[in-house]
Amino acid sequence: MNSVSITAAILAGGAAKRLGGHDKGLQLLLGKPLIAWVYERVSAQVQSIAICANRHVDNYAIYAPVVCDVNAGFPGPLAGIVSAFQTLKDDWLLTLPVDCPTPPLDLAQRLYEACKDSNSTAAFVRDGQRRQPLFALYHRDLNLSAQTALVQNIGVWQWQESIKAIAVDFSDQTAAFVNLNTPQDFLDFEANRHEC
Repeated sequence: MNSVSITAAILAGGAAKRLGGHDKGLQLLLGKPLIAWVYERVSAQVQSIAICANRHVDNYAIYAPVVCDVNAGFPGPLAGIVSAFQTLKDDWLLTLPVDCPTPPLDLAQRLYEACKDSNSTAAFVRDGQRRQPLFALYHRDLNLSAQTALVQNIGVWQWQESIKAIAVDFSDQTAAFVNLNTPQDFLDFEANRHEC
């Protein structure tokens, strides 16, 4: 992994409708913003981090450079991926959503090794129960393909199918992919952490 250059893009551009429109990444979880949880978990895995957001840029910029979505409003995660590609200086782009506070500490390594072993340019997570398309790794050569997919208005899942992204089994860490979408999700996570 030492010779591999990876940028992580934390996708934080959602509308957070189930949180009353409050910016999910800035909501407090056990006293610190959700973005801080994700940043801390991924920072040791990559060479650089970008945050893909479309509001509260100054708040996010405390953690990492912010890349605004290429389309206005809340165009979906593929727009964030395309935006991250535009500023990518490393060979690989790791994506993960801001609403998952405890992504695996070996996320980048396992996705990269799977790509290397299969000679693939993209990989995504299967958590043992379902596909997790926003936890993914892409080679920089997929930049144009991502742009084309965005113009065609297809989703991340469909784009991954078109580029033959491989699934990587993370069933040994299913709990690492719990995401927080509602106020109750935040409360449940906090309650469970206090029980540990």
